[in-house]
Amino acid sequence: MEPRAAAARHAALPWKHCIHLTLLLVQLSLPEAGASCRILRCNSDFVAATLDLGSSSGGGGAGGGAAPSREAVNAGYCSALRSYAMCTKRMARACRGDLAYHSAVQGIEDLLIQHRCPRAGPTAQPRPLPQGTLSGEACLYERSFLSREGRRPEYLHCGVFGDPHVRTFNNEFQTCAVQGAWPLVDNEYLYIQGTGSPTKGGSHATALTKITIIFKNWRQCIDQQLYQAELDNVPAAFADGSVSSGERRGQHSLTVRSQSPGRHAEIRAAHIGTLLVVRQSGRSLGLSVRSPRSIVEAFGPEQDLQLCVWGCPTSQRLNVLHPPAPDSSPSSAVSPWAHCAALLPAQDVYYQACVFDLIASGDTNSSTAAVSAAQDARNMISDTQRVHLLPVSSAEQHGTRLDLTLLLLGMLGTVTTA
Repeated sequence: MEPRAAAARHAALPWKHCIHLTLLLVQLSLPEAGASCRILRCNSDFVAATLDLGSSSGGGGAGGGAAPSREAVNAGYCSALRSYAMCTKRMARACRGDLAYHSAVQGIEDLLIQHRCPRAGPTAQPRPLPQGTLSGEACLYERSFLSREGRRPEYLHCGVFGDPHVRTFNNEFQTCAVQGAWPLVDNEYLYIQGTGSPTKGGSHATALTKITIIFKNWRQCIDQQLYQAELDNVPAAFADGSVSSGERRGQHSLTVRSQSPGRHAEIRAAHIGTLLVVRQSGRSLGLSVRSPRSIVEAFGPEQDLQLCVWGCPTSQRLNVLHPPAPDSSPSSAVSPWAHCAALLPAQDVYYQACVFDLIASGDTNSSTAAVSAAQDARNMISDTQRVHLLPVSSAEQHGTRLDLTLLLLGMLGTVTTA
């Protein structure tokens, strides 16, 4: 299924946004679901069963057929709800003490009443598994891509660290003043959310204090899986306590390992060829991602806020070359420039981020975030010439935008007077 077609189907049925958002919020707020409680599988099956409902509403159906009636759409939705209810009943014993399970049960009850669904009736049939996905390499993205394309995939890198600073998949570098929860990555396979909180060092300084990663249900490869890290708690396991998931033919699609339990986690998602590193540096969390271009770009128009793709909103950007003054004096008399130069000899964005964090927070330990991010970039970017980025000031960026605006206005004037 094409990602944009799926997005159009979601747009056609507003109630689907509500249930999907409800399921996501439940999963984000309950990271300690038991390994034996498979409520996430019930959630995923319901979402899959309703993907095609109303896909032709507002116009002709596929191949020019008439759009399904409102009654037909509602009947299909009721069938999916009854299947959802049956799935939760099968999970009743294993999920007895799980709040996500009880929230789902109550939500189903409310929706059955809202849509006037009969308690008895047909149930949604499981969606057939896509053909061509049963080969031994189906859940190994890199091997499958090489076999299909005859070359290795193109990998993109994103890093989020420190105050926070963002190196986007497009190799743009920004420093953000974001607070609260923001999507870092949001595509058809993966959702990553970062939560920024003010630091004690300065009124303008913020840092990532929580990272939530959702691997979305994908064919036979994996059931939906959740990973969550918080400041001083970077677990070397998924939220259900497992260190691997999606076993198929002796291999796992998802694995977690750690070089420093509690402060570092490396997650490999073989089914999408993606590597994620979560680590704590000083008093902030950091995230580094390496993912194939086709995975990174698999999103629809409604997924329009991703810091790793477009960076932070213009109103939330700070000038890395001019750090805000801290509320308190630094804890060390060492020059921030000398301290960071000793750790990061290259005068690139990581050096500038190091200086920014040290001045803004007044904490010499904050410099480790830039050092770790630079090391992750070296490990994830195969072309060493692309590791180092030169800093660009806000004034230079503004000047570039102004030049482009004047150029466009001039072109428009030429066309108007022609």
